[in-house]
Amino acid sequence: MMMKGVYTLIMRKEDESTIGVGALGNIRFKKGIYTYVGSALNGLKNRISRHLREEKSLYWHIDYLLKKSDIEEIIYAKKSEKIECEIARILSKRLEPIKHFGASDCNCKTHLFYSSDLDFTKKITRECFIELGLEPKKWDGNEQGLE
Repeated sequence: MMMKGVYTLIMRKEDESTIGVGALGNIRFKKGIYTYVGSALNGLKNRISRHLREEKSLYWHIDYLLKKSDIEEIIYAKKSEKIECEIARILSKRLEPIKHFGASDCNCKTHLFYSSDLDFTKKITRECFIELGLEPKKWDGNEQGLE
């Protein structure tokens, strides 16, 4: 059975640069830590595996940023309902929002957030999951039962 859920990609961008992000146009990204919130209602394993692949078509906003950054950690939780907007809402109060990124199919201001501190970002992200009654787990690539 396919496992549905919500996830966050915590990424490190090693330099400051402008990246063309599809219909959003050019966005200036600072050096630092970025957290992207997404849902995987068609399967956590498939969605996360896609994000981890080097070769893929550039479809979602996050695909453009992933070409220029490295994933430091993936935090996920099993959930059959769409809850990523709630996580984004909480994160927007604690991290710096990157306007319009990853939120073209909802009413959120963004699904991408910036910080200069990796440990703080991991802590805050886990706290958001817990605040919503979710059990945050760290993706290690060997998740069983998430097909």
